[in-house]
Amino acid sequence: MKKKIIFWVEEYFYNPNPSQRVLSLLLLPLSWVYCFVMFLCFKSKKSEDLGVDVIGIGNLSVGGSGKTPLVTALASRYEDAAVVLRGYGRESSGLVVVSSGEEILCDVAVSGDEAMIYAHKISKAIVIVSEDRKKGILKAKEMGARVVFLDDAYSKHEIKKLDIVIDVESKNLSCLPSGPFRERLWSKKEALVVKEGVDFKRVVELKNKSDKMSLLTAIARPERLDSYLPDVISKNYFEDHHAFTKSEVFDILQRDKADSILVTYKDFVKLEQFGLKLSLLDMYLEVDENIFKKVDDYRKFGNAKKD
Repeated sequence: MKKKIIFWVEEYFYNPNPSQRVLSLLLLPLSWVYCFVMFLCFKSKKSEDLGVDVIGIGNLSVGGSGKTPLVTALASRYEDAAVVLRGYGRESSGLVVVSSGEEILCDVAVSGDEAMIYAHKISKAIVIVSEDRKKGILKAKEMGARVVFLDDAYSKHEIKKLDIVIDVESKNLSCLPSGPFRERLWSKKEALVVKEGVDFKRVVELKNKSDKMSLLTAIARPERLDSYLPDVISKNYFEDHHAFTKSEVFDILQRDKADSILVTYKDFVKLEQFGLKLSLLDMYLEVDENIFKKVDDYRKFGNAKKD
């Protein structure tokens, strides 16, 4: 039931059918109220300088946008970096140091899938999960980080940072609950807006390929993978951050008589413990050098230069 609800919501926000469009129109008054409340929240916050360079990477709408690979690409550039995120879907709470920058200190159930991706892909970076981002930043600073990348942090207006916002195309530009937008790009808040295909592009590598692969994925809006997929026997979609059991994966292998399960890195970090044969659709971003310059300028001058 949870899976059906989540997929219905994703369709409603990004590819609505006629009845969903009607519902969206009916909910517009609530969206206006919601958006106004979010504006008041923004206006009531005063940003605090935490004594370390903070770069926030986020998007304004719900659902996937490519934040994780962009954070990975940016943070990999620096020797003194930390990544702080909420750790959605983890079986823990509070502040947890996932990686010290030298070793991984917990398993994926404790960290959540996205944090474990960072721990694997940016092995030299400190990785911390914390619902309270300020506490996470201060812990990273205490551990020696000089630049902190915040995953999904546009709404953290109380923290002084450079905001990088990924522009996500949608047919519905309304705020919740009529549309997918959590906030607006407030006119009084400076942010660097980046777009896939302009400021960065995805490069996908297929690793450990087999002749017969079944796709299994638990990412938001999984249809985003379609343009990168090789031939697969079947596509098996689960809700974002789904915690797989070994039997779920094994049943798909058996049903399809597949040689391997094809996954993204987000699911690989959860499935590698099962000892089943996995093929990996690994992805990284080629980022325009101008974005790195904006980050470097912010770190040097405390404010991103405008063109």
